[in-house]
Amino acid sequence: KGKWAYLYRALDKHGDTIDFYLSTTRNAKAAKRFLAKALNSLAQGVYPSVINTDKAPSYGAAIKILKKEGRCPGYVKHRQIKYLNNIIESDHGKLKRLIKPTLGFQSINTAYATLKGFEVMRMFKKGQFRAWIYDKTVRGEVRLINQVFNLYPA
Repeated sequence: KGKWAYLYRALDKHGDTIDFYLSTTRNAKAAKRFLAKALNSLAQGVYPSVINTDKAPSYGAAIKILKKEGRCPGYVKHRQIKYLNNIIESDHGKLKRLIKPTLGFQSINTAYATLKGFEVMRMFKKGQFRAWIYDKTVRGEVRLINQVFNLYPA
């Protein structure tokens, strides 16, 4: 409907997708919500030693708040150095090529649902579903889709 939205994406150092978040704003509150979501999606006790972001000041504020709340370990460094987030930018470009033919979305919910599908397919293409590879049965596929799209509680 012609309203701008911001796509936050988190990748690990290997280029594997950790999480994404779609927001109508780009401020510290949205950045905090995204970073908390991304950190929560990591395995228990496995946190990055460094978080690379673009130069948006909202990230620094969000990381400080998350550290203060104890949701992000104090040892995690935040770097806002140009070109260190090239992995994200190059992966983001591939996603933009998928989004462009859609000519926009009618609502934020439609955009989120479509982007979630795009992200899952990109993760498949990157080979991120190693757990599913070992269980190539229909049951394994159903479990994976339920897990990714939160269709049924585990």
